[in-house]
Amino acid sequence: MRVLITPPYLEPGGEVDRMLTAAGLQTVFASAAVRRSTDRTLVELISGVDAVVAGTDAFTAEVIEAADRLKVFGRCGAGYDNIDVDCATRRGIAVTYTPGANRRSVAEHVLALLLNCARRIPQNVAGVRAGRWDQHSGTELAGTTLGVVGLGSIGREVARLGVALGMSVLGHDLNPDPGFLAETGVRACSLPDLLAESDFVTLHLFLDDSTRHLIDAHALTLMKPGAYLINTSRGEIVDEEALADALANGAPGGAALDVVADEPLPAGSRLRGLDNVLVTAHIGAATTQARARSSLLATRQVLDVLHGRTPPHLVNPGYAR
Repeated sequence: MRVLITPPYLEPGGEVDRMLTAAGLQTVFASAAVRRSTDRTLVELISGVDAVVAGTDAFTAEVIEAADRLKVFGRCGAGYDNIDVDCATRRGIAVTYTPGANRRSVAEHVLALLLNCARRIPQNVAGVRAGRWDQHSGTELAGTTLGVVGLGSIGREVARLGVALGMSVLGHDLNPDPGFLAETGVRACSLPDLLAESDFVTLHLFLDDSTRHLIDAHALTLMKPGAYLINTSRGEIVDEEALADALANGAPGGAALDVVADEPLPAGSRLRGLDNVLVTAHIGAATTQARARSSLLATRQVLDVLHGRTPPHLVNPGYAR
């Protein structure tokens, strides 16, 4: 059996490769860079493959329909919207993911973005490089209000960091955990109230029809003047055109985005020209530790499915033919 491996940080001879080959499987490494250099597409590569250890590549219905032997996707990450799960289910293909494996790494990246926003570090560094010596006033995080939209695994970790820093933390979730709220002192509230009261708003949501453009022009008008929006979940949760309009007019005060709707950020994106926007290249989970945890868990789940076992994090339990 053959396993296609697409994350660029997984390489021949690494632990994932050794785990799969020890199980008697043949590995094929095909990151986006490899595919560009060989002019081979996922549609071509997925034929004759029994399993995929997947990164953020788009496994669309077109790609999945080209699979003639595929049994399982092992997605390295907490999200799986890059895989057409409905198509996979119809084809009898299991889809697994790795919730929690990147929790700490993403939460720490949110903390980094919070500090950069509060102290305007990127703008200050740019000023020094340009020959200026600006000593503008920032703000301490302690005593400010952090609004966490989505209290899943990562959102709860971010909320705990906010509490530890002395921030007042608000949380919005359709099903908040009473035990977590009692333990941390996080106050649950509606989304409009959270947007109106928070100095920093951070998004931690899955992307689906209910969350796409959740932060739209109207939602942005509800934010406090000078507040910051942070997004490390999925780009399409934010209406980027509405955000660019709002930021150009000074409300909210700024944004820090680790994800955008079209990655890499297009050269013509209006977000590139705004000095109150910080964009990082989807690196929230890009730590050695998170990548190791995520890829090994994804690989174990691939082996579970191939060996007839039920994996612990199965997206589509009704996949079996």
